Amino acid sequence: MKHFHTFAVCAYKDSPYLEACIRSVTGQSCRTSVILCTSTPSPYIHGLAAKYGIPVYVREGESDIQADWNFAFEMADARFVTIAHQDDMYGRDYVKTLEAYAKRFDDITMFTTDYTTVRDHELVPGERLVLVKRLLRLPLMLPELNHLTFVKKSALRFGNSICCPACTYQKERLGQPLFASDCKFALDWDTLITLAEKPGRFICAERPLVFHRLHKDAATNTCMKDSRRYREEVRMFGRLWPEPVVRLLMKFYQKAYESYEV
Repeated sequence: MKHFHTFAVCAYKDSPYLEACIRSVTGQSCRTSVILCTSTPSPYIHGLAAKYGIPVYVREGESDIQADWNFAFEMADARFVTIAHQDDMYGRDYVKTLEAYAKRFDDITMFTTDYTTVRDHELVPGERLVLVKRLLRLPLMLPELNHLTFVKKSALRFGNSICCPACTYQKERLGQPLFASDCKFALDWDTLITLAEKPGRFICAERPLVFHRLHKDAATNTCMKDSRRYREEVRMFGRLWPEPVVRLLMKFYQKAYESYEV
């Protein structure tokens, strides 16, 4: 692998948030590499890439979230890869924090951090749901436990407590393709459950080093409107619990949907 770490920024059409994402990944406090991957090339995307000196990789074919993410993962020539979502931003110490953990544990398969939600350019204040997610991720902070399949799955059993754009994957250990799911909304959750069943360590740094943006055109919002989210989350709980428990969990879980409404 040529680099220690790469941010593979996935660009889709002409997002007004793309430049903020690029600035955050190119402004890291320690050295990293950045590439930009897209299946919707445009003068806008190429112009921003040229402005920041970032190579662009274009995937031929129709846009598809799984194909686009796998393409970005493949194009990144690095030991660790973060698939950066164009709407989100990264704290300047994200890679520095990853580097510190990588020096201690060479069996990391997935690294993640805490995150802050941004809605309409404003930080969303702390909510009960945020605290629940932090509690679910707590075992991932314990080196004595976070290599165990049961512990890794514990962060996923009551919903996906791990923010997708906050994830970094060790390409050397996982190989490719990384994503192999027929889900659209729950693609990341489905993948994490699969990765939790494989050897390797899930590590969480409970520092808010990612700013996750919610807006009306975000994929989360779209999936909620056409019920895909509900159907796929029932399937994910079905991978982790018997059917009676799934029905009970979904009654409570649906109440959290309003947290994502924009």
